[in-house]
Amino acid sequence: MTKPPLPQPQLDRTPITSDQYFEYTPEKLELWSGFYGYGGQDLTGFYLGILANMGLREAVRHVPISKWLEAIQEVALQNPKLDEAMCDRLNRGLADLQAVAEYLEEH
Repeated sequence: MTKPPLPQPQLDRTPITSDQYFEYTPEKLELWSGFYGYGGQDLTGFYLGILANMGLREAVRHVPISKWLEAIQEVALQNPKLDEAMCDRLNRGLADLQAVAEYLEEH
């Protein structure tokens, strides 16, 4: 049997299919050293399903914007497609966004 596609989070909340639910939701969630887990199972599909159901706008509301920007910068800079000029451009743009995020978090 073919696995269903991974849930794809969108800006607004979206449903997952029952096939995705049965494939990616652990039968039992356990807490190991403060982390969700279940016998070494890859929980990527589960996490993506939660984000799909929540919607990215709602998820962003619960974490400081500066943390999202930090994660975006780290992941984007690891992309081998970026040349030096694009890395510089990315860093400048994210620095501007970080300034806005700090302003919003202070006020």
